[in-house]
Amino acid sequence: MTKIQILKAGILTTIQDFGRIGYQQYGIPTSGGMDLYSLELANLLVGNQATEGALEFTMMPPSIAFHGEVDFAVTGGDFQPLLNNHPITMYQTQRAYRGDILSFKGLKSGCRGYLAVAGGFDIPIIMGSKSTYLRGAFGGLEGKRLKDGDLLQLNKPTEKPIINRIPHNMIPDYTVTNRTIRVVMGPEDDTFTPEGKEVFLHSQYQLTNQADRMGLRFDGPKVSHTKAADIVSGGINLGAIQVPGEGKPIIMMADHQTTGGYTKIANVISVDIPYLAQLKPGDSISFKEVSIEEAQELLAMQRSKIDGLKNQEDNTSNRKNLFIKSYNINVNGRIYKVDVEELKG
Repeated sequence: MTKIQILKAGILTTIQDFGRIGYQQYGIPTSGGMDLYSLELANLLVGNQATEGALEFTMMPPSIAFHGEVDFAVTGGDFQPLLNNHPITMYQTQRAYRGDILSFKGLKSGCRGYLAVAGGFDIPIIMGSKSTYLRGAFGGLEGKRLKDGDLLQLNKPTEKPIINRIPHNMIPDYTVTNRTIRVVMGPEDDTFTPEGKEVFLHSQYQLTNQADRMGLRFDGPKVSHTKAADIVSGGINLGAIQVPGEGKPIIMMADHQTTGGYTKIANVISVDIPYLAQLKPGDSISFKEVSIEEAQELLAMQRSKIDGLKNQEDNTSNRKNLFIKSYNINVNGRIYKVDVEELKG
């Protein structure tokens, strides 16, 4: 079977999928990819199930050696990927051969990148997931962040990709550093003063250095409570916005705890979670209230677009649906990018 080797691991590179669903009642965080949209698109480009594990890397990307032929795709923040020191296109199926090296020029936009490989990673499934949970020291590769020299075994691919590139209008723009994040108010918004809620919805908040896979802490105008900020601890979910006594919002992310004792003023809608995942310290956001119905409609529209990609069939009248591979070819010292179409017999 094919393997990849981590030559340089970067700051934080782990294996993540769609997380452990159904275990929060036992105190087990869901974990999974911070930007599930980018992770799903990467898997789609290599013929994997949407929920297959991929590499998630943060701020400083890894460099990787391929020990065999395999299709791969890079999505998420723009780290300017290079294959054998030649630029390759993100959000597009690529092919690597034995001895090829994937590296990155550096972070251009966003914060987190994703690398999916055809077949996925051959690692144990724990509580229904391959996701790494670092605080619990389980999942992924022995519950740890990847380190220099790690070898990862790949599963044999079972399906060819339906598409080889993501349409431009479905590629998220992670270059924006002052973004509006849509929220549904509640469940404890009645514990905040009218002035506090007004401040929350009409102010800018800047991401501090206290930002990780567990949560994002922001600085900005104080959101005032009617009484104390503490409540009886209760269940908490992805995207919940807690406001402790100091009045500064904290947003729960993939590795968030399963219960929390601070009042929750609002919850970020599902389609905007990926934008939070791609924020860097110093980036700013503001909040905009939407209804539950609007949030559901936005999610349904996103799912419809992704499902449309999954349901595409090859046909000669729509060339963007054809299975095409891109190769970098060296001719007399000059690099040419060549697209090769696979004709169906």
